[in-house]
Amino acid sequence: MTQRSVWTLLGFGGRAVGLLRGGSLRSVHTSPRVQAGFRPEKVAVVTKTTRYEFEQQRYRYAALSEDDFKQLLALKGSSYSGLLERHNIHTNNVEHIVRSLQNEGIEVRVVKRGEYDEEVVRWADTIISAGGDGTMLLVASKVLSKDKPVVGVNTDPERSEGHLCLPVRYTHAFPEALKKLGRGEFRWLWRQRIRLQLEGTGINPTPVDLHEQQLSLEQHSRAHRNITTDIQRREGTQVENKPSLLPLRSLNEIFIGESLSSRASYYEFSVDDGPWEKQKSSGLSICTGTGSKAWSYNINKLVEQAVEEVLKIGGWSYKISKCFRFVTSVTKMCISSGKLQTGLDIPLDRDFIEKVTDKYNEALVFSPDDRRLFYSIREPIVNRVFSSSRQRGFATNVCVRSRCWDACMVVDGGTSFEFNDGAIATISMTEEDRLRTVLLEN
Repeated sequence: MTQRSVWTLLGFGGRAVGLLRGGSLRSVHTSPRVQAGFRPEKVAVVTKTTRYEFEQQRYRYAALSEDDFKQLLALKGSSYSGLLERHNIHTNNVEHIVRSLQNEGIEVRVVKRGEYDEEVVRWADTIISAGGDGTMLLVASKVLSKDKPVVGVNTDPERSEGHLCLPVRYTHAFPEALKKLGRGEFRWLWRQRIRLQLEGTGINPTPVDLHEQQLSLEQHSRAHRNITTDIQRREGTQVENKPSLLPLRSLNEIFIGESLSSRASYYEFSVDDGPWEKQKSSGLSICTGTGSKAWSYNINKLVEQAVEEVLKIGGWSYKISKCFRFVTSVTKMCISSGKLQTGLDIPLDRDFIEKVTDKYNEALVFSPDDRRLFYSIREPIVNRVFSSSRQRGFATNVCVRSRCWDACMVVDGGTSFEFNDGAIATISMTEEDRLRTVLLEN
C-alpha cells in the first residue's frame, strides 16, 4: 500500500465521504440572536397519547373494570402501575406548561393529538408539542406556514429522547423558557421539509393515522381499501388521478415500500429529472437534514465489526495506540511503527477502528436547513434485470413510480398513504415549506 493510500485511509476516506455527502459537513445555520422578544397571544398545546391512554382506548368497548384492566395488562407482561406512573408524569408536565402560559396572560387551548387538525392550526399563532419527537413530527406536519412557530417540550424525558424538543431542563423550568423567549434570548432555526405530490392511476390522497390506530398489517390494508371505497361511493367515479399536492409536510423522512416487510418492493425512480431506473429493494427512504439523525442514519451507518472486517481484508497491521493525539502525526507514526502487508492475521487497534467508524457515521448527518434531500435504497437487489447505480445520495427532487401490490408511502413514521401500481410521487423541497422552530440554549 502506498503512502498516499495510507493517508487517504487515515484521513478517514475524505474523498469517499465527500462523494457520499456531496460536500463537506455544514454547520447549522440559524438566525442571529433575536433582538425583539417573542410573545405569542394564542397557543395550542398538542399532547401525546400515553401508553396508559392507548391501552384504555384499545379495550374501551369491553367495558373493563380497573381491576380487570390491571389483570389484562399483567397477562401481556405490562405493568399497570408503571404505565400509570408515566401517564401521571406526562400529565403533570402538561399542566405545568399550561399554567406557565396562562400566568403570562396567554390564551391556551389543550388538544389531544387525535383532535389536532387544520382548524387548531389556524386558531393558534404558536403551537407547542407536549410529548416526544413523534408528537413533534405530527404537529409539524400540519403547519404549512413558515411564519407559525412550533416548539417541542419533552414531557417524559426519562423515557423519550426528544431530539426535536427544547433542552430537557426546560420541561420543569418552562417559565424560564418563556422569559428567555420574551427577552429575545434565543434563535430561530428554520428546518427544511419535504413536500409530496401524488399523481397517476388509482391514487388516494386520504391518509391513515398509524400512531392513533396502531394498525396490524391486515387492518392497515383494510383501512386504505375502506377509504378508497368510500371516496368512490361518494363521488360515483374512480379515485381521481390528477396531480394532488398533499396537505402536509415531512420534517424527518418519507418511506416507500411494501406493507409486508418480507416482500420486495418493486418501483422505478428518477433523481433530479434524470433517467428512470427499475429497482427492487426493501424500500426507499428520503430524508431531510433533520431526519439525517434518525432512520436514515441507522439505515446507512457502519458498525465497528464491519469496519474491522474491511480493514482485515487488506491485512492492516499496526501498533497505533498513541497515534490519535494529532491527526497530522497519524501517517508518520503508522508507517514507522506498523506493517502494511497482506495475509496477516493480527488484531487491529480498537481505537483506530472506533475513530474510522465514528468519522464515517458523522458524515451521514447534515444540517437541518440544508435544501437537499438524501435518498437511501434499502438492501437493493442487483442482477441482470435490476440495477442500482447508487445506493444513496443527495438530490433536489426524486420521482418514484410504484410497481408494488400492497405498498404505502409513510410520512414521518405516522401517516400512511396508499401507493400501489401506477401511482407516482414527486418529492421535493421549497423555501416556503420551512418550519420555524426555536433554538434555546441550555
